[in-house]
Amino acid sequence: MPDPSALFATTRPYFATVARGLEAIAAQELSQLGAEQVKPEFAGVAFIGDRALLYRINLWSRLIYRVLMPMATVKAFNAQDLYRSIKKMDWDEFLSPDQTIQINCTGKNPQLNHSHFTALQVKNAIVDQQRDRHQRRSSVDLEQPDIVINAHIHQNHCQLSLDSTGFSLHRRGYRPAMGQAPLKETLASALLTIAAWTPEQPLYDPLCGSGTFLLEAGLQSLNIAPGKFQPGFCFQQWPDFDQDLWQSLLEEAKAGEKDTLQAPLWGSDGDRGVIQEAKSNAQQCQLAGKINWQQLDFADIEPPAAQGMLICNPPYGKRIGQAEALGDFYQQIGDVLKQRFKGWTAFILSGNKALTKRIGLRTSARFPINNGGLPCTLLKYELY
Repeated sequence: MPDPSALFATTRPYFATVARGLEAIAAQELSQLGAEQVKPEFAGVAFIGDRALLYRINLWSRLIYRVLMPMATVKAFNAQDLYRSIKKMDWDEFLSPDQTIQINCTGKNPQLNHSHFTALQVKNAIVDQQRDRHQRRSSVDLEQPDIVINAHIHQNHCQLSLDSTGFSLHRRGYRPAMGQAPLKETLASALLTIAAWTPEQPLYDPLCGSGTFLLEAGLQSLNIAPGKFQPGFCFQQWPDFDQDLWQSLLEEAKAGEKDTLQAPLWGSDGDRGVIQEAKSNAQQCQLAGKINWQQLDFADIEPPAAQGMLICNPPYGKRIGQAEALGDFYQQIGDVLKQRFKGWTAFILSGNKALTKRIGLRTSARFPINNGGLPCTLLKYELY
């Protein structure tokens, strides 16, 4: 295999993908992790950095989905143009015929307007070159590929990138048990960031479901890298993978972990089954016995401390149940907060304005949020 040093240069551009609307806070996180020339763009953040930074971001980022490394931009007026352009590239620099591949395609133009068809042209060009050169070719693996290639069509060009991550980082690997409408781990972390929660603040989720808010808060409080629970990253299959560097970052992360939470975390839910799921998930990510879980109907909750932050994601009638039946429940949320939680700050994620009005409390701030394609609002209430 040719020396890939030209591609895998010391410092090079990358692109981190992120949920729409979270580009600015993801840019802040990347800067804190050491990224340079950070520039928020649509559904992502462009930046530059070295190999150690690429590994560190995959290990430590709590907000992004994946990190792409741009390889080349080629002509893509139509299918034949795309095939020829990609077959001209030297694919021995990026993968061997013994490695499995997956092609992900985004974007379109008038001639290439179906992502599956476009991905097929990319795959055919790569494996045809391999077959011509080596008489063998990479197989496609949609479950656990060694190499993931991202092809983005824009106008008459295709930008090709290597996906360093593989599994989306929102799937932490610690959460086999999930409720009916689970909040992505990355979004839960983003909401905690937007709410300005810090590990020194007590945190309570009275509708905790499978526990995502509290698990993400617990990992932050104990300084545990969320990427440590991933089964593996695609960059580990790249020709330039530095095992010693990666091992040193893992050891550094482990050495920085804390044993005790900086402030208590509480979770309650009326469903005994999801409380068991939350406990199981906590067990998976070094948080067993650290979080106070309790089966409790919302009507019966009491503040577990004199002050703190309450955050929750109540159902809003889009995925679970019907919105009409939830009106009384939202009124109950407002009543309970007003009557019992003086001295607390509450954050409620809502995707239904009519239900939000039933809470009956004045918000002190509103933050627009995209939750899996649903336009939502994170509502802040100062309970004085």
